[in-house]
Amino acid sequence: MRFAELEHADVAIWGHGREGHSALAALRRRFPDKPLTLYCSVAEAAALREASVPFPASKGPGREGPDPAVRLAIHTEPPDAEALSSHAIVIKSPGISAYKPEILAARARGTRFTSGTALWFGENASDQGSNARVVAVTGTKGKSTTTALIAHLARNLGVRTALAGNIGLPLLDLDGQRADLWAIELSSFQTGEAGPLELGVVVSLGEEHLDWHGTRERYVADKLKLADVSRTLLVDARTPLLMERTAQHPHRATFDDLSGWHIADGAIRRGGEPVIELRGLPLHGAHNARNACAALAAIELLGFDARVAAPSLRDFQPLPHRLTSLGVRGGIEWIDDSISTTPDAALGALESLRGRAVTLILGGFDRGLDWTGFARELALRPPHAVLVQGAAGPRIAHTLRGANVTCAIEETPSLAYAVARAQALTPADGVVLLSPGAPSFDQFRDYAERGRTFARLAGFDGDVIGEIGGLGIA
Repeated sequence: MRFAELEHADVAIWGHGREGHSALAALRRRFPDKPLTLYCSVAEAAALREASVPFPASKGPGREGPDPAVRLAIHTEPPDAEALSSHAIVIKSPGISAYKPEILAARARGTRFTSGTALWFGENASDQGSNARVVAVTGTKGKSTTTALIAHLARNLGVRTALAGNIGLPLLDLDGQRADLWAIELSSFQTGEAGPLELGVVVSLGEEHLDWHGTRERYVADKLKLADVSRTLLVDARTPLLMERTAQHPHRATFDDLSGWHIADGAIRRGGEPVIELRGLPLHGAHNARNACAALAAIELLGFDARVAAPSLRDFQPLPHRLTSLGVRGGIEWIDDSISTTPDAALGALESLRGRAVTLILGGFDRGLDWTGFARELALRPPHAVLVQGAAGPRIAHTLRGANVTCAIEETPSLAYAVARAQALTPADGVVLLSPGAPSFDQFRDYAERGRTFARLAGFDGDVIGEIGGLGIA
């Protein structure tokens, strides 16, 4: 969908987080006098009120508009099918499941749904005659780091590169701007919204967001919608399901195989050639080394010299809350891996610390993911102790005990209590690892707030943990 289709249509925006705010701003730039409707939370409405002109007094349950100054009708009640059906087009925030019954009912009545991501691609997709070169990255884990690595490598080759998308900067925030290369992260909520693009990258394929997608199969299918719009597709050769499901792509390339970019004998290699030693790279864990291989393979497929770019990996600034060592307190190292929202991600974090006495803090919002495989792996190589917290905590503990994991397993009521117990349980020279394997929404706004809270509870200054660097165009 393109913006021109919105000019004379009845348009609503659903959600006013990063994406919703960006979409509203983009519409205002193009159509400053256009009447719009916004459905958002009470907190989002309050934030919007503080940032703009005051709204008039409420004119009905959940309604605070329209304000003639901005021609924006704000509703703080969630829209039902009837409300959604009253609009020709609804711009939906990505966190709102496309499979909600009210959306399906409104679609059946003719309402069209789009998003900020879809609108950006509508203006910039290659089939619209755009000159934008786009590499889009998705994956169950590793997508943010891989996208940032691609941007970092390209910029070090002198390529004017945009870094945006799900990584923390909505695409419409860069609406109308130009770059030689767009490095875009897409979540499984967004892959179906992308338009034709030069290179799609799928770095991993596991299980996540079942509350949004409904089933694991639908999650996989939605994730792989990126393949349908990618002229060239790059995937991890060591993920059997990914290889199987993308086998028919006419231009598929792989990384993490012996003929291409892979890890062997302590180095990143291109085929049999060692290109850069792992020692000294600021990328912790084997999974991050594989992310670097994916980024180098992507740069190569885009026609750049990946071997020339590879040494700049030494200067890469790791993204926060991803195996970030906060430092040592009381003889214990504290590591923030709050971005870990799947059991596989928590396993990868543990693997990177093999040989050390690790107290692992697990749990958070319960998306119903299967912890059985995780528990089997922990039974083979148990950490020093496991502390579970959050809504998913009791179910995780039950699964671990059922798999006969032999280390201490304690259920704790909160992250604060888990940190206090970790300090008591962990031996000197040990590690406390926050790698929850679950989202943060039961207790925190997002993984970043959870990570900062963990840092403060451990005795560090959580406010100095940086945001993701390099966003935008450079």
